[in-house]
Amino acid sequence: MKKLFIIGLPRTGTTSISVALLSYGFKVAHTAYTKHAFELADVISDAPCFSDYQQLDSLFPDSKFVYLDRALEHWVPSMRMLLKKMHPHLAPKTGYLNPILKRSFQQTFNLSNTFSGSLSDNDKLFSKQHLANCYQRHQKSVFEYFSARDDFLRIDLSHPDSSRKLHHFLTISDESLTSFPHLNIGKQVDSWKTLKHPNKINPNSAGKDHRKFFSYV
Repeated sequence: MKKLFIIGLPRTGTTSISVALLSYGFKVAHTAYTKHAFELADVISDAPCFSDYQQLDSLFPDSKFVYLDRALEHWVPSMRMLLKKMHPHLAPKTGYLNPILKRSFQQTFNLSNTFSGSLSDNDKLFSKQHLANCYQRHQKSVFEYFSARDDFLRIDLSHPDSSRKLHHFLTISDESLTSFPHLNIGKQVDSWKTLKHPNKINPNSAGKDHRKFFSYV
């Protein structure tokens, strides 16, 4: 079952590209926490794709992968804002967010030592250096894994040619070429949640396996 996975980190434009792909007729899940959500969607973005791309590559042969790049001077403050907002809800036992989402964030941003109440640990989590290191480590891992593969695309949505590159990668006619919507600007983080569209896939969709995730976890 071929899929398109958007594997850029949060705050790189995952919502913007997801909304654009909805308009092209794809069924899109911005985050997916069940096997059935992955089965229903043509496109899956954000968590857990940015942390689990290697496992998803094995589960869904012949799929395509899009990495979203963003300049660090813009990404770091945006990610810091998001992490400060989400951090209390990412705690392993007390956080209300989905366990799959929590695992992706904990692995990617080294959160395991930041729920002990230590101010120094939390200061480190939100530091420019720590976040830049997380971004660069993730990027290096992605680039090494997909080296020399033609099913992988790297784009920066702020660049004017990014839409054309995506169209070419997905073999979408340039007649439908549009620029990406600029969503979740500043402190906004819930543009996807408020969007109404028939092709949106519920990340918690239940199927024959109820709300189970894949067995690799």
